[in-house]
Amino acid sequence: MRDRERALRRVLLAVVSLLLLVLGTASPASAHAALRATNPEDGTILQRAPRTLTLTYTESVGLLTDSFRVYDPDNHRLSTGQADHAPGRADTVRVPLPARMAKGTYVVAWRVVSADSHPVSGALTFSVGERTVTTARAPGQAENRTTTSLYNIARYLAYLAVALVLGAAAFVAYCQPPQRALLRPLFVVGAATLLVSTLALLLLRGPYEEGTAPELASFGHTLTTRPGELLLARLALLLLAVVVGLALRRRPVPRPAAVAAGAVLAVALALTWSAAEHASAGIQVPLAIASTTLHLLATAAWLGGLAALLLTLRAPAVPPQVVTRFSRLALTSVIVLVVTGVYQSWRGLGTWQALTDTTYGRVLLAKLVAVGMLLGAAAWSRRWTGRLPKTAEAPVPDFPVRHLRRTVLAEAAVGVVVLVLTTLLTSTLPGRAAEEAATAETGIPAASVTTVPFTVGENGRGKVQITFDPGRVGPNSVQAVVYGANGALAAVPELRITMTLPAQRLGPLDTGITDRGGYWGTNSFNLPIPGTWTMKVTVRVSDLDQVTVSRAIRVAG
Repeated sequence: MRDRERALRRVLLAVVSLLLLVLGTASPASAHAALRATNPEDGTILQRAPRTLTLTYTESVGLLTDSFRVYDPDNHRLSTGQADHAPGRADTVRVPLPARMAKGTYVVAWRVVSADSHPVSGALTFSVGERTVTTARAPGQAENRTTTSLYNIARYLAYLAVALVLGAAAFVAYCQPPQRALLRPLFVVGAATLLVSTLALLLLRGPYEEGTAPELASFGHTLTTRPGELLLARLALLLLAVVVGLALRRRPVPRPAAVAAGAVLAVALALTWSAAEHASAGIQVPLAIASTTLHLLATAAWLGGLAALLLTLRAPAVPPQVVTRFSRLALTSVIVLVVTGVYQSWRGLGTWQALTDTTYGRVLLAKLVAVGMLLGAAAWSRRWTGRLPKTAEAPVPDFPVRHLRRTVLAEAAVGVVVLVLTTLLTSTLPGRAAEEAATAETGIPAASVTTVPFTVGENGRGKVQITFDPGRVGPNSVQAVVYGANGALAAVPELRITMTLPAQRLGPLDTGITDRGGYWGTNSFNLPIPGTWTMKVTVRVSDLDQVTVSRAIRVAG
Protein backbone atom coordinates (compact mmCIF):
# COMPACT_ATOMS: atom_id res chain seq x y z
CA MET A 1 0.00 0.00 0.00
CA ARG A 2 2.85 2.40 0.84
CA ASP A 3 4.48 1.60 -2.53
CA ARG A 4 1.25 2.64 -4.28
CA GLU A 5 1.15 5.88 -2.31
CA ARG A 6 4.76 6.65 -3.23
CA ALA A 7 3.95 5.96 -6.89
CA LEU A 8 0.96 8.31 -6.74
CA ARG A 9 3.14 11.02 -5.19
CA ARG A 10 5.71 10.61 -7.98
CA VAL A 11 2.94 10.89 -10.57
CA LEU A 12 1.63 14.04 -8.85
CA LEU A 13 5.11 15.59 -8.85
CA ALA A 14 5.58 14.67 -12.52
CA VAL A 15 2.22 16.20 -13.45
CA VAL A 16 3.09 19.47 -11.68
CA SER A 17 6.54 19.64 -13.31
CA LEU A 18 5.20 18.84 -16.78
CA LEU A 19 2.37 21.38 -16.55
CA LEU A 20 4.73 24.11 -15.34
CA LEU A 21 7.14 23.34 -18.18
CA VAL A 22 4.52 23.20 -20.93
CA LEU A 23 2.45 26.16 -19.76
CA GLY A 24 5.48 28.24 -18.90
CA THR A 25 6.93 27.88 -22.41
CA ALA A 26 3.62 28.21 -24.24
CA SER A 27 2.97 31.09 -26.58
CA PRO A 28 1.71 34.17 -24.77
CA ALA A 29 -2.05 34.47 -24.71
CA SER A 30 -3.87 37.50 -25.95
CA ALA A 31 -4.71 40.09 -23.38
CA HIS A 32 -8.05 41.65 -22.61
CA ALA A 33 -7.61 45.02 -24.33
CA ALA A 34 -8.28 45.36 -28.05
CA LEU A 35 -7.73 48.22 -30.45
CA ARG A 36 -11.15 49.72 -31.21
CA ALA A 37 -10.37 52.60 -33.56
CA THR A 38 -7.50 54.68 -34.94
CA ASN A 39 -7.14 58.08 -36.52
CA PRO A 40 -5.88 57.82 -39.25
CA GLU A 41 -7.69 54.53 -39.87
CA ASP A 42 -5.69 51.43 -40.67
CA GLY A 43 -4.90 51.19 -44.41
CA THR A 44 -6.24 54.60 -45.42
CA ILE A 45 -4.65 57.06 -47.87
CA LEU A 46 -4.45 60.69 -46.70
CA GLN A 47 -3.95 63.72 -48.88
CA ARG A 48 -2.09 65.50 -46.09
CA ALA A 49 0.17 64.16 -43.39
CA PRO A 50 -1.55 63.92 -39.96
CA ARG A 51 -0.13 65.87 -37.04
CA THR A 52 -1.25 63.34 -34.40
CA LEU A 53 -1.86 59.59 -34.32
CA THR A 54 -4.78 58.62 -32.06
CA LEU A 55 -5.53 55.06 -30.90
CA THR A 56 -8.63 54.08 -28.92
CA TYR A 57 -8.82 50.75 -27.05
CA THR A 58 -11.69 48.77 -25.56
CA GLU A 59 -10.48 49.53 -22.02
CA SER A 60 -7.96 51.73 -20.26
CA VAL A 61 -4.33 51.00 -21.08
CA GLY A 62 -0.97 51.83 -19.54
CA LEU A 63 1.94 53.27 -21.53
CA LEU A 64 5.48 51.92 -21.63
CA THR A 65 8.73 53.78 -22.18
CA ASP A 66 8.67 52.77 -25.85
CA SER A 67 5.00 52.06 -26.59
CA PHE A 68 4.84 53.46 -30.14
CA ARG A 69 7.24 53.23 -33.08
CA VAL A 70 6.55 54.82 -36.45
CA TYR A 71 8.54 53.79 -39.56
CA ASP A 72 8.66 55.73 -42.83
CA PRO A 73 8.47 54.12 -46.33
CA ASP A 74 12.26 53.54 -46.22
CA ASN A 75 12.03 51.68 -42.88
CA HIS A 76 13.61 54.54 -40.92
CA ARG A 77 12.14 55.18 -37.51
CA LEU A 78 10.57 58.61 -37.13
CA SER A 79 11.22 60.86 -34.17
CA THR A 80 7.80 61.30 -32.56
CA GLY A 81 6.63 63.29 -29.56
CA GLN A 82 5.88 61.82 -26.14
CA ALA A 83 2.76 59.64 -26.21
CA ASP A 84 0.07 60.47 -23.64
CA HIS A 85 -3.59 59.84 -22.86
CA ALA A 86 -6.30 62.09 -24.24
CA PRO A 87 -7.79 64.38 -21.55
CA GLY A 88 -10.16 62.34 -19.39
CA ARG A 89 -9.77 59.23 -21.60
CA ALA A 90 -7.64 56.43 -20.14
CA ASP A 91 -8.57 54.28 -23.15
CA THR A 92 -7.33 56.77 -25.79
CA VAL A 93 -3.68 57.49 -26.58
CA ARG A 94 -2.22 60.32 -28.68
CA VAL A 95 1.17 60.26 -30.42
CA PRO A 96 2.48 63.57 -31.92
CA LEU A 97 3.93 63.06 -35.43
CA PRO A 98 6.63 65.10 -37.22
CA ALA A 99 5.52 68.27 -39.02
CA ARG A 100 6.94 67.08 -42.36
CA MET A 101 6.32 63.56 -43.65
CA ALA A 102 7.20 62.28 -47.13
CA LYS A 103 4.72 60.58 -49.43
CA GLY A 104 4.29 56.83 -49.03
CA THR A 105 3.16 54.15 -46.57
CA TYR A 106 4.00 54.34 -42.87
CA VAL A 107 4.00 51.46 -40.38
CA VAL A 108 3.05 51.96 -36.72
CA ALA A 109 3.99 49.30 -34.14
CA TRP A 110 2.42 49.65 -30.71
CA ARG A 111 2.62 47.89 -27.35
CA VAL A 112 0.61 48.88 -24.26
CA VAL A 113 -0.46 47.26 -21.00
CA SER A 114 -4.09 46.22 -20.65
CA ALA A 115 -6.10 47.16 -17.56
CA ASP A 116 -5.98 43.50 -16.49
CA SER A 117 -2.13 43.75 -16.35
CA HIS A 118 -1.33 41.85 -19.55
CA PRO A 119 0.68 43.52 -22.35
CA VAL A 120 -0.91 43.67 -25.81
CA SER A 121 0.68 44.71 -29.10
CA GLY A 122 -0.12 45.17 -32.76
CA ALA A 123 0.58 47.22 -35.87
CA LEU A 124 -1.23 49.35 -38.45
CA THR A 125 -0.41 51.28 -41.63
CA PHE A 126 -1.47 54.54 -43.25
CA SER A 127 -0.31 56.28 -46.39
CA VAL A 128 0.35 59.92 -47.23
CA GLY A 129 -0.45 60.84 -50.83
CA GLU A 130 -0.10 57.32 -52.22
CA ARG A 131 0.47 53.73 -51.19
CA THR A 132 4.01 52.42 -51.57
CA VAL A 133 5.75 49.13 -50.92
CA THR A 134 7.34 49.20 -47.46
CA THR A 135 9.95 46.94 -45.89
CA ALA A 136 9.26 47.99 -42.31
CA ARG A 137 9.09 45.07 -39.88
CA ALA A 138 8.74 47.00 -36.62
CA PRO A 139 11.61 45.27 -34.77
CA GLY A 140 11.57 44.98 -31.00
CA GLN A 141 7.82 44.80 -30.47
CA ALA A 142 7.61 40.98 -30.23
CA GLU A 143 7.59 38.92 -27.05
CA ASN A 144 10.83 37.74 -25.48
CA ARG A 145 10.27 34.01 -25.01
CA THR A 146 12.69 33.65 -22.10
CA THR A 147 11.09 36.47 -20.12
CA THR A 148 7.56 35.31 -20.89
CA SER A 149 8.34 31.70 -19.91
CA LEU A 150 9.97 32.69 -16.61
CA TYR A 151 7.12 35.09 -15.81
CA ASN A 152 4.45 32.47 -16.54
CA ILE A 153 6.23 29.81 -14.44
CA ALA A 154 6.43 32.28 -11.54
CA ARG A 155 2.68 32.99 -11.89
CA TYR A 156 1.78 29.29 -11.74
CA LEU A 157 4.06 28.72 -8.75
CA ALA A 158 2.50 31.70 -6.96
CA TYR A 159 -1.02 30.32 -7.47
CA LEU A 160 -0.01 26.86 -6.27
CA ALA A 161 1.83 28.29 -3.25
CA VAL A 162 -0.99 30.60 -2.12
CA ALA A 163 -3.43 27.69 -2.33
CA LEU A 164 -1.17 25.58 -0.13
CA VAL A 165 -0.59 28.29 2.48
CA LEU A 166 -4.17 29.59 2.77
CA GLY A 167 -5.68 26.11 2.51
CA ALA A 168 -3.41 24.73 5.23
CA ALA A 169 -4.24 27.71 7.45
CA ALA A 170 -7.98 27.17 6.93
CA PHE A 171 -7.52 23.45 7.70
CA VAL A 172 -5.74 24.22 10.98
CA ALA A 173 -8.26 26.88 12.01
CA TYR A 174 -11.42 24.90 11.26
CA CYS A 175 -10.47 21.21 11.45
CA GLN A 176 -8.10 21.62 14.45
CA PRO A 177 -5.79 18.63 13.86
CA PRO A 178 -3.98 17.59 17.07
CA GLN A 179 -0.60 16.98 15.40
CA ARG A 180 0.14 20.29 13.67
CA ALA A 181 3.85 19.61 13.44
CA LEU A 182 3.12 17.43 10.39
CA LEU A 183 1.87 20.53 8.55
CA ARG A 184 4.91 22.67 9.29
CA PRO A 185 6.77 21.64 6.06
CA LEU A 186 3.68 22.58 4.06
CA PHE A 187 3.67 26.08 5.53
CA VAL A 188 7.43 26.51 5.13
CA VAL A 189 7.58 25.28 1.52
CA GLY A 190 4.41 27.14 0.53
CA ALA A 191 5.46 30.44 2.12
CA ALA A 192 8.99 30.24 0.72
CA THR A 193 7.70 29.44 -2.78
CA LEU A 194 5.19 32.27 -2.61
CA LEU A 195 7.85 34.71 -1.43
CA VAL A 196 10.37 33.72 -4.12
CA SER A 197 7.78 33.67 -6.92
CA THR A 198 6.47 37.11 -5.88
CA LEU A 199 10.00 38.54 -5.95
CA ALA A 200 10.53 36.95 -9.37
CA LEU A 201 7.29 38.46 -10.69
CA LEU A 202 8.29 41.88 -9.36
CA LEU A 203 11.71 41.71 -11.05
CA LEU A 204 10.38 40.28 -14.31
CA ARG A 205 7.33 42.55 -14.55
CA GLY A 206 9.10 45.37 -16.42
CA PRO A 207 10.81 43.15 -19.05
CA TYR A 208 7.54 41.18 -19.45
CA GLU A 209 5.64 44.37 -20.25
CA GLU A 210 8.34 45.71 -22.57
CA GLY A 211 8.92 42.36 -24.31
CA THR A 212 12.66 42.48 -23.57
CA ALA A 213 15.22 40.14 -22.03
CA PRO A 214 15.36 39.90 -18.21
CA GLU A 215 17.00 43.04 -16.81
CA LEU A 216 16.70 45.50 -13.93
CA ALA A 217 16.62 48.72 -15.98
CA SER A 218 12.82 49.01 -15.83
CA PHE A 219 12.46 48.04 -12.16
CA GLY A 220 11.90 51.65 -11.08
CA HIS A 221 9.08 52.06 -13.60
CA THR A 222 7.47 48.81 -12.42
CA LEU A 223 7.13 50.17 -8.87
CA THR A 224 4.98 53.05 -10.18
CA THR A 225 2.46 50.84 -12.04
CA ARG A 226 -0.66 49.21 -10.60
CA PRO A 227 0.61 45.60 -11.13
CA GLY A 228 3.91 46.56 -9.48
CA GLU A 229 2.13 48.18 -6.54
CA LEU A 230 -0.04 45.08 -6.04
CA LEU A 231 3.03 42.83 -6.10
CA LEU A 232 4.69 45.09 -3.52
CA ALA A 233 1.54 44.87 -1.39
CA ARG A 234 1.60 41.07 -1.70
CA LEU A 235 5.22 41.03 -0.60
CA ALA A 236 4.46 43.26 2.39
CA LEU A 237 1.52 41.06 3.40
CA LEU A 238 3.69 37.96 3.23
CA LEU A 239 6.34 39.53 5.45
CA LEU A 240 3.62 40.72 7.85
CA ALA A 241 2.16 37.20 7.97
CA VAL A 242 5.58 35.74 8.81
CA VAL A 243 6.12 38.30 11.58
CA VAL A 244 2.63 37.69 13.01
CA GLY A 245 3.14 33.93 12.87
CA LEU A 246 6.45 34.10 14.75
CA ALA A 247 4.91 36.44 17.33
CA LEU A 248 1.97 34.08 17.92
CA ARG A 249 4.35 31.18 18.54
CA ARG A 250 6.08 33.14 21.29
CA ARG A 251 2.98 34.72 22.83
CA PRO A 252 -0.30 32.96 21.98
CA VAL A 253 -3.50 35.02 21.77
CA PRO A 254 -7.13 33.90 22.06
CA ARG A 255 -8.15 31.67 19.16
CA PRO A 256 -10.97 33.97 17.87
CA ALA A 257 -8.55 36.89 17.59
CA ALA A 258 -5.96 34.75 15.77
CA VAL A 259 -8.60 33.42 13.34
CA ALA A 260 -9.92 36.94 12.65
CA ALA A 261 -6.41 38.27 11.97
CA GLY A 262 -5.68 35.34 9.68
CA ALA A 263 -8.93 35.88 7.77
CA VAL A 264 -8.13 39.56 7.19
CA LEU A 265 -4.65 38.68 5.93
CA ALA A 266 -6.05 35.96 3.65
CA VAL A 267 -8.63 38.31 2.07
CA ALA A 268 -6.03 41.04 1.59
CA LEU A 269 -3.62 38.56 -0.01
CA ALA A 270 -6.32 37.25 -2.36
CA LEU A 271 -7.14 40.82 -3.41
CA THR A 272 -3.62 41.26 -4.80
CA TRP A 273 -4.60 38.67 -7.42
CA SER A 274 -8.21 39.62 -8.15
CA ALA A 275 -7.41 43.35 -8.43
CA ALA A 276 -4.74 42.64 -11.04
CA GLU A 277 -6.43 40.12 -13.33
CA HIS A 278 -9.53 39.98 -15.58
CA ALA A 279 -11.84 41.07 -12.77
CA SER A 280 -10.22 44.53 -12.77
CA ALA A 281 -11.42 45.29 -16.32
CA GLY A 282 -14.68 44.99 -18.20
CA ILE A 283 -18.19 45.05 -16.77
CA GLN A 284 -19.26 45.05 -13.09
CA VAL A 285 -15.71 45.47 -11.77
CA PRO A 286 -16.49 45.72 -7.99
CA LEU A 287 -18.73 42.63 -8.10
CA ALA A 288 -16.21 40.79 -10.26
CA ILE A 289 -13.34 41.53 -7.84
CA ALA A 290 -15.42 40.32 -4.89
CA SER A 291 -16.42 37.17 -6.78
CA THR A 292 -12.85 36.42 -7.88
CA THR A 293 -11.56 36.93 -4.33
CA LEU A 294 -14.12 34.46 -2.93
CA HIS A 295 -13.35 32.03 -5.78
CA LEU A 296 -9.63 32.09 -4.97
CA LEU A 297 -10.21 31.66 -1.22
CA ALA A 298 -12.61 28.73 -1.78
CA THR A 299 -10.15 27.10 -4.17
CA ALA A 300 -7.37 27.44 -1.62
CA ALA A 301 -9.55 26.10 1.22
CA TRP A 302 -10.43 23.02 -0.83
CA LEU A 303 -7.19 22.19 -2.64
CA GLY A 304 -4.75 23.46 -0.01
CA GLY A 305 -6.87 21.74 2.63
CA LEU A 306 -6.56 18.50 0.68
CA ALA A 307 -2.76 18.73 0.87
CA ALA A 308 -3.00 19.39 4.64
CA LEU A 309 -5.39 16.46 5.10
CA LEU A 310 -3.07 14.20 3.13
CA LEU A 311 -0.19 15.00 5.50
CA THR A 312 -2.45 14.66 8.55
CA LEU A 313 -3.56 11.16 7.48
CA ARG A 314 0.07 10.03 7.76
CA ALA A 315 -0.23 10.23 11.55
CA PRO A 316 -0.70 6.94 13.42
CA ALA A 317 -4.09 8.04 14.77
CA VAL A 318 -6.32 10.70 13.27
CA PRO A 319 -9.41 11.87 15.19
CA PRO A 320 -12.44 11.22 12.97
CA GLN A 321 -13.86 14.68 13.62
CA VAL A 322 -10.85 16.21 11.79
CA VAL A 323 -11.82 14.39 8.59
CA THR A 324 -15.52 15.13 9.12
CA ARG A 325 -14.87 18.85 9.59
CA PHE A 326 -12.78 18.99 6.43
CA SER A 327 -15.60 17.29 4.56
CA ARG A 328 -17.89 20.15 5.63
CA LEU A 329 -15.24 22.73 4.70
CA ALA A 330 -14.81 21.17 1.27
CA LEU A 331 -18.57 21.09 0.68
CA THR A 332 -18.89 24.78 1.58
CA SER A 333 -15.96 25.58 -0.71
CA VAL A 334 -17.61 23.72 -3.60
CA ILE A 335 -20.85 25.71 -3.15
CA VAL A 336 -18.89 28.99 -3.22
CA LEU A 337 -16.92 27.82 -6.26
CA VAL A 338 -20.08 26.92 -8.16
CA VAL A 339 -21.80 30.26 -7.47
CA THR A 340 -18.77 32.43 -8.24
CA GLY A 341 -17.71 30.20 -11.13
CA VAL A 342 -21.09 30.53 -12.87
CA TYR A 343 -20.94 34.32 -12.56
CA GLN A 344 -17.34 34.54 -13.79
CA SER A 345 -18.11 32.21 -16.72
CA TRP A 346 -21.04 34.41 -17.76
CA ARG A 347 -18.92 37.53 -17.43
CA GLY A 348 -16.01 36.06 -19.36
CA LEU A 349 -17.94 34.27 -22.13
CA GLY A 350 -20.80 36.59 -22.99
CA THR A 351 -22.47 34.01 -25.30
CA TRP A 352 -22.88 30.23 -25.39
CA GLN A 353 -21.12 30.17 -28.76
CA ALA A 354 -17.95 31.51 -27.16
CA LEU A 355 -17.78 28.32 -25.11
CA THR A 356 -16.57 26.40 -28.18
CA ASP A 357 -15.42 29.17 -30.53
CA THR A 358 -12.85 30.85 -28.25
CA THR A 359 -9.71 29.71 -26.47
CA TYR A 360 -11.14 31.00 -23.20
CA GLY A 361 -14.25 28.84 -23.67
CA ARG A 362 -12.26 25.71 -24.51
CA VAL A 363 -9.98 26.16 -21.48
CA LEU A 364 -13.10 26.68 -19.37
CA LEU A 365 -14.57 23.44 -20.73
CA ALA A 366 -11.35 21.61 -19.82
CA LYS A 367 -11.56 23.07 -16.32
CA LEU A 368 -15.19 21.93 -15.99
CA VAL A 369 -14.19 18.40 -16.97
CA ALA A 370 -11.35 18.45 -14.43
CA VAL A 371 -13.69 19.80 -11.73
CA GLY A 372 -16.11 16.98 -12.53
CA MET A 373 -13.33 14.45 -12.01
CA LEU A 374 -12.40 16.24 -8.78
CA LEU A 375 -15.97 16.00 -7.52
CA GLY A 376 -15.99 12.30 -8.36
CA ALA A 377 -12.83 11.72 -6.33
CA ALA A 378 -14.31 13.82 -3.53
CA ALA A 379 -17.43 11.64 -3.52
CA TRP A 380 -15.27 8.56 -2.93
CA SER A 381 -13.47 10.39 -0.12
CA ARG A 382 -16.79 11.27 1.52
CA ARG A 383 -17.80 7.61 1.19
CA TRP A 384 -14.77 6.46 3.18
CA THR A 385 -15.22 9.39 5.59
CA GLY A 386 -18.69 8.09 6.36
CA ARG A 387 -17.18 4.79 7.53
CA LEU A 388 -15.07 6.48 10.19
CA PRO A 389 -16.23 6.41 13.84
CA LYS A 390 -18.50 9.23 14.93
CA THR A 391 -16.73 9.86 18.27
CA ALA A 392 -13.12 10.51 19.16
CA GLU A 393 -13.10 7.72 21.76
CA ALA A 394 -13.97 4.97 19.26
CA PRO A 395 -11.02 3.17 17.59
CA VAL A 396 -10.28 4.22 14.02
CA PRO A 397 -10.21 1.25 11.62
CA ASP A 398 -7.08 1.12 9.48
CA PHE A 399 -8.91 -0.08 6.35
CA PRO A 400 -11.01 3.06 5.62
CA VAL A 401 -8.09 5.33 6.51
CA ARG A 402 -5.87 3.63 3.92
CA HIS A 403 -8.51 4.01 1.23
CA LEU A 404 -9.22 7.59 2.31
CA ARG A 405 -5.53 8.38 2.00
CA ARG A 406 -5.53 7.11 -1.58
CA THR A 407 -8.67 8.98 -2.65
CA VAL A 408 -7.41 12.22 -1.08
CA LEU A 409 -4.15 11.82 -2.98
CA ALA A 410 -6.13 11.37 -6.19
CA GLU A 411 -8.13 14.49 -5.34
CA ALA A 412 -4.90 16.43 -4.84
CA ALA A 413 -3.53 15.27 -8.21
CA VAL A 414 -6.66 16.38 -10.08
CA GLY A 415 -6.76 19.55 -7.97
CA VAL A 416 -3.35 20.58 -9.26
CA VAL A 417 -4.67 20.33 -12.82
CA VAL A 418 -7.73 22.43 -11.88
CA LEU A 419 -5.53 25.08 -10.28
CA VAL A 420 -3.23 25.26 -13.32
CA LEU A 421 -6.21 25.57 -15.67
CA THR A 422 -7.59 28.32 -13.44
CA THR A 423 -4.27 30.16 -13.71
CA LEU A 424 -4.30 29.69 -17.48
CA LEU A 425 -7.76 31.25 -17.68
CA THR A 426 -6.48 34.42 -16.01
CA SER A 427 -4.07 35.02 -18.91
CA THR A 428 -6.46 34.03 -21.72
CA LEU A 429 -8.57 36.49 -23.67
CA PRO A 430 -12.19 36.27 -22.36
CA GLY A 431 -14.78 35.21 -24.90
CA ARG A 432 -16.71 38.45 -24.37
CA ALA A 433 -13.67 40.38 -25.64
CA ALA A 434 -12.76 37.96 -28.46
CA GLU A 435 -14.91 39.71 -31.06
CA GLU A 436 -13.35 43.07 -30.19
CA ALA A 437 -9.88 41.53 -30.36
CA ALA A 438 -10.66 40.11 -33.81
CA THR A 439 -11.74 43.60 -34.80
CA ALA A 440 -8.40 44.91 -33.63
CA GLU A 441 -6.46 42.36 -35.65
CA THR A 442 -8.22 43.10 -38.91
CA GLY A 443 -8.82 46.81 -38.37
CA ILE A 444 -12.33 46.30 -39.85
CA PRO A 445 -15.07 45.49 -37.30
CA ALA A 446 -17.16 42.55 -38.52
CA ALA A 447 -16.61 43.72 -42.12
CA SER A 448 -17.26 41.69 -45.27
CA VAL A 449 -14.17 41.51 -47.50
CA THR A 450 -14.38 39.95 -50.98
CA THR A 451 -11.62 39.60 -53.57
CA VAL A 452 -12.80 39.43 -57.20
CA PRO A 453 -10.26 38.45 -59.93
CA PHE A 454 -10.85 39.80 -63.45
CA THR A 455 -9.40 39.36 -66.93
CA VAL A 456 -9.74 41.87 -69.81
CA GLY A 457 -8.32 40.84 -73.17
CA GLU A 458 -5.00 39.04 -73.30
CA ASN A 459 -2.96 41.01 -70.79
CA GLY A 460 -5.50 42.88 -68.68
CA ARG A 461 -5.52 40.81 -65.51
CA GLY A 462 -5.91 41.80 -61.90
CA LYS A 463 -8.20 41.70 -58.89
CA VAL A 464 -10.48 44.01 -56.92
CA GLN A 465 -10.62 43.84 -53.11
CA ILE A 466 -14.02 45.08 -51.92
CA THR A 467 -14.92 45.83 -48.30
CA PHE A 468 -18.43 46.40 -46.94
CA ASP A 469 -18.30 47.83 -43.43
CA PRO A 470 -19.95 46.51 -41.27
CA GLY A 471 -21.28 44.08 -43.90
CA ARG A 472 -24.74 43.92 -42.34
CA VAL A 473 -28.21 45.32 -43.01
CA GLY A 474 -28.27 49.10 -42.83
CA PRO A 475 -25.81 51.87 -43.73
CA ASN A 476 -22.45 50.62 -45.00
CA SER A 477 -19.25 52.16 -46.21
CA VAL A 478 -17.78 50.57 -49.34
CA GLN A 479 -14.10 50.55 -50.26
CA ALA A 480 -12.59 48.95 -53.37
CA VAL A 481 -8.90 48.65 -54.20
CA VAL A 482 -7.69 47.50 -57.65
CA TYR A 483 -4.49 45.48 -57.98
CA GLY A 484 -2.65 44.71 -61.23
CA ALA A 485 -1.22 41.38 -62.37
CA ASN A 486 2.05 42.06 -60.48
CA GLY A 487 0.19 42.68 -57.19
CA ALA A 488 0.83 46.43 -57.17
CA LEU A 489 -1.91 49.03 -56.90
CA ALA A 490 -3.47 49.84 -60.28
CA ALA A 491 -5.42 52.88 -61.47
CA VAL A 492 -8.48 52.30 -63.64
CA PRO A 493 -10.67 54.92 -65.38
CA GLU A 494 -13.93 53.40 -64.14
CA LEU A 495 -15.11 50.98 -61.45
CA ARG A 496 -18.76 50.22 -60.73
CA ILE A 497 -20.32 47.90 -58.13
CA THR A 498 -24.02 47.00 -58.00
CA MET A 499 -25.97 44.75 -55.64
CA THR A 500 -28.98 42.54 -56.52
CA LEU A 501 -31.10 40.30 -54.27
CA PRO A 502 -32.66 37.72 -56.68
CA ALA A 503 -34.82 36.07 -54.00
CA GLN A 504 -36.69 39.33 -53.41
CA ARG A 505 -36.35 40.67 -56.98
CA LEU A 506 -34.57 43.68 -55.56
CA GLY A 507 -31.98 45.65 -57.49
CA PRO A 508 -29.66 46.29 -59.02
CA LEU A 509 -28.66 48.92 -56.45
CA ASP A 510 -25.68 51.05 -57.46
CA THR A 511 -23.21 51.56 -54.62
CA GLY A 512 -22.16 54.91 -56.10
CA ILE A 513 -18.44 54.50 -55.39
CA THR A 514 -16.14 57.27 -56.64
CA ASP A 515 -12.41 57.55 -57.25
CA ARG A 516 -10.77 58.84 -54.06
CA GLY A 517 -7.17 58.80 -55.20
CA GLY A 518 -5.73 55.32 -54.82
CA TYR A 519 -9.00 53.58 -53.99
CA TRP A 520 -12.72 53.79 -54.81
CA GLY A 521 -15.30 54.25 -52.08
CA THR A 522 -18.45 55.67 -50.58
CA ASN A 523 -19.59 56.21 -47.00
CA SER A 524 -23.34 55.96 -47.59
CA PHE A 525 -24.66 52.78 -49.19
CA ASN A 526 -27.70 51.09 -47.65
CA LEU A 527 -28.32 47.32 -47.64
CA PRO A 528 -32.05 47.07 -46.79
CA ILE A 529 -32.66 43.31 -46.48
CA PRO A 530 -30.56 40.35 -45.27
CA GLY A 531 -29.88 37.46 -47.60
CA THR A 532 -27.53 36.23 -50.32
CA TRP A 533 -26.89 39.16 -52.64
CA THR A 534 -25.28 39.08 -56.09
CA MET A 535 -22.50 41.63 -56.38
CA LYS A 536 -21.58 42.69 -59.92
CA VAL A 537 -18.21 44.38 -60.39
CA THR A 538 -17.56 46.23 -63.63
CA VAL A 539 -13.94 47.19 -64.30
CA ARG A 540 -12.97 49.39 -67.27
CA VAL A 541 -9.25 49.48 -67.98
CA SER A 542 -9.34 51.55 -71.21
CA ASP A 543 -11.78 53.30 -73.55
CA LEU A 544 -12.62 49.97 -75.19
CA ASP A 545 -11.83 47.26 -72.65
CA GLN A 546 -14.02 46.45 -69.68
CA VAL A 547 -15.33 43.34 -67.90
CA THR A 548 -18.13 42.50 -65.44
CA VAL A 549 -17.64 39.78 -62.80
CA SER A 550 -20.31 38.51 -60.36
CA ARG A 551 -19.91 37.18 -56.83
CA ALA A 552 -22.44 36.05 -54.22
CA ILE A 553 -22.04 37.57 -50.74
CA ARG A 554 -23.99 36.96 -47.55
CA VAL A 555 -25.53 39.96 -45.77
CA ALA A 556 -26.53 39.34 -42.14
CA GLY A 557 -29.46 40.99 -40.42
